[in-house]
Amino acid sequence: MQSHTAKHNVVAIIPARYASTRFPGKPLIEIKGKTLIQRTYENAKRCKLINKLIVATDDQRIFDHVKNFGGDVVMTPSDLPTGSDRLAYVVQRDKTLEDAEMIINVQGDEPCLDPQVLNQLIEILRTDPEAVMSTCAFKLESEEEAYNPNSPKCVIDQKGNALYFSRALIPGGRSLKFTSDIPVYKHVGIYAFRPHFLLQYGKLPMTPLQRAEDLEQLKVLEHGYKIKVAIVKSVSADVNTPEDIKKVELELCKQNSSSLQAGSARH
Repeated sequence: MQSHTAKHNVVAIIPARYASTRFPGKPLIEIKGKTLIQRTYENAKRCKLINKLIVATDDQRIFDHVKNFGGDVVMTPSDLPTGSDRLAYVVQRDKTLEDAEMIINVQGDEPCLDPQVLNQLIEILRTDPEAVMSTCAFKLESEEEAYNPNSPKCVIDQKGNALYFSRALIPGGRSLKFTSDIPVYKHVGIYAFRPHFLLQYGKLPMTPLQRAEDLEQLKVLEHGYKIKVAIVKSVSADVNTPEDIKKVELELCKQNSSSLQAGSARH
């Protein structure tokens, strides 16, 4: 049972690996004068509902860098298979985190994530004590992305629970084609976990649908647990390859421009 003080204790953890297959050393790449991990950390700090923010890394260079810019960081083993396993390790290491209201997995390659997305992720999990996780999705407008197997889709029931995740077009309707009258939602890979479930999550056996779709969150549904889904409006540029840096730089310029305009309007 959670204590009263833990009622609104939201902890966010950013998993940061150095040895990325597609982009080695990605967290330490510089984007307009700051590293990717520093930008991601400082951006997540903008979410006022987060009480504690930690970087979880398996690399001494990243650990030292986060310490240098004043961030909270924990060293984790290098053989942990997923980001969620890294989160679970941090919670196991610091027992006070088990009393948190929820643990958020903030992707380390999304330096422009709108804090409102994190707010919605947190708030929707608060609406349902029976749900063990929450995630986000947004309505797709692009036909190309609707058919892209690298863009997982999500279907949701009328109470905001995930029904299924797939790399295929879902729902496809009778025509099995993307049409404007059937909303298609793209899954955004950001999660909030109840701490007790996060510790159990990595121990859940793999399931047939998880293997078929190669989507880890499906094992949660297949084992009978509920995932709440917040429908969000914005989606930010992430960094998967060196080519993505230009997109992030462009988005940062837009954010800075918007901030300057908002500041001028207030004066």
